[in-house]
Amino acid sequence: MGKNIKMKKLTCPECGYKIKEFRNPFPTVDIIIECETSKGERGIILIFRKKEPKLWAIPGGFVDYGESLEDAAVREAFEETSLKVKLIRQLHSYSDPKRDKRQHNISTVFIAKAKGIPKAADDAEKIGIFNKDNLPNEIAFDHAVILNDYFKKKY
Repeated sequence: MGKNIKMKKLTCPECGYKIKEFRNPFPTVDIIIECETSKGERGIILIFRKKEPKLWAIPGGFVDYGESLEDAAVREAFEETSLKVKLIRQLHSYSDPKRDKRQHNISTVFIAKAKGIPKAADDAEKIGIFNKDNLPNEIAFDHAVILNDYFKKKY
């Protein structure tokens, strides 16, 4: 078990027996979508989140029970960008317990390709196509770290 994490005890309401409460991180996916629009724009897609933290972020979300990481990535990409993506490869998994202040999430990051005009949907208030030189200053969670890793490997 992780350092300095105290295991909580739960009490059975029937017999009063104490049992350990097991907690696990939540699996998530993030998708760096390399996009080319019919207008000739090229870059990666970021969404501006509708919910807190209201910042720019890589599209992504939680993996549903019974869903593979790959299926979750394709679903989340479509839900937030309205684009059908083709997954190219995994970039890396990010597991720092502090990466999301809400709870401990582990994200598997995929690189994908898409063509078309992205449209903000679901949790996305707005959407943009960015490159290494024009990324927004404030980016949610540890997504600036992820994008830095992506651009280092890309160039």
